[in-house]
Amino acid sequence: MPRLLYAPTSPYVRKVMVCAHLCGMADRIVLLDSAAHPIRRDPRIAAHNPLAKVPTLILDDGQSLYDSRVICEYIASLAANQDLFPPAGPGRWRALTGQALGDGLLDAALLARYETTARPAESQWPEWRAAQLVKVAASLDEIEAHAPAAAASGPSIGEVTIGCALGYLDFRFPELDWRASHPGAASWFQVFNAQPAMQATLPRDA
Repeated sequence: MPRLLYAPTSPYVRKVMVCAHLCGMADRIVLLDSAAHPIRRDPRIAAHNPLAKVPTLILDDGQSLYDSRVICEYIASLAANQDLFPPAGPGRWRALTGQALGDGLLDAALLARYETTARPAESQWPEWRAAQLVKVAASLDEIEAHAPAAAASGPSIGEVTIGCALGYLDFRFPELDWRASHPGAASWFQVFNAQPAMQATLPRDA
């Protein structure tokens, strides 16, 4: 069975596992412990991914797939799931753009978090962290603008990624209180996050 280098707090790992649940394949993936870190390389990951990042999926033939975008599409292809990655047409571009928006929000949020958790105090740059949070805020505004059109059932990779991104804000940035200024996104997320695939993959500290 495929093996996934895994971290229970990673929103990108969660994205992969949500797709696996939606495709009925979660029980066909073996989870491997790892300790991904922006500075300290975990040799268990680096042996299969030169970037030493999770998620990394190791196939039965030894080939490795990374990052979450590739792994999610691989899982959907195995399950012949065309909801996650629609075939050519406007729906596909909406799904992929939604994925890019959610991933971009996560990238900015992680950089903001690393500034205070991975850097020593004397090396931290508050303006850099603030600039990343501006990207987070702008992404939330975009999500709010399109929330009424987002699907809750038969979701695409766009909805999955945005859902995992909003869940990460709840997990690591509760002080942002993003729901207060984005009621449409909050209403959508309340429904989306109740799905079994999301509840089965809630982030947790080790």
